[in-house]
Amino acid sequence: MQALAQPRRREILELVRAREMSAGDIATHFDLTRPAISQHLKVLRDSRLVTERRDGTRRFYRARPEGLSDLRKFLELFWDYRLGMLKDAAESDQTRRAGRGASPEPSEGKGDSDSDVS
Repeated sequence: MQALAQPRRREILELVRAREMSAGDIATHFDLTRPAISQHLKVLRDSRLVTERRDGTRRFYRARPEGLSDLRKFLELFWDYRLGMLKDAAESDQTRRAGRGASPEPSEGKGDSDSDVS
């Protein structure tokens, strides 16, 4: 999560999501120094969010979607919990409304009894 907390790293991941790119090509998309880009790439690589392939002195990077699987599982726990709470609240509301329909509240029907008295 720390690796993704920095917006530039998320932008780099977007760049290399669909295709492999060299570090130099990645750097052209940002107003940062190449050493700064290299540091971001190192964090992403160390976090196993990108793969690195070397070809001579050039380094190529590609997103590693399976690197996000642990984060996804973690977030799904919260999503499932919140959906469960929403489901419980909806069912409780539905039960409450159904109960009102089965037996009218005392205030209902008062107007009818008054009109019958003449």
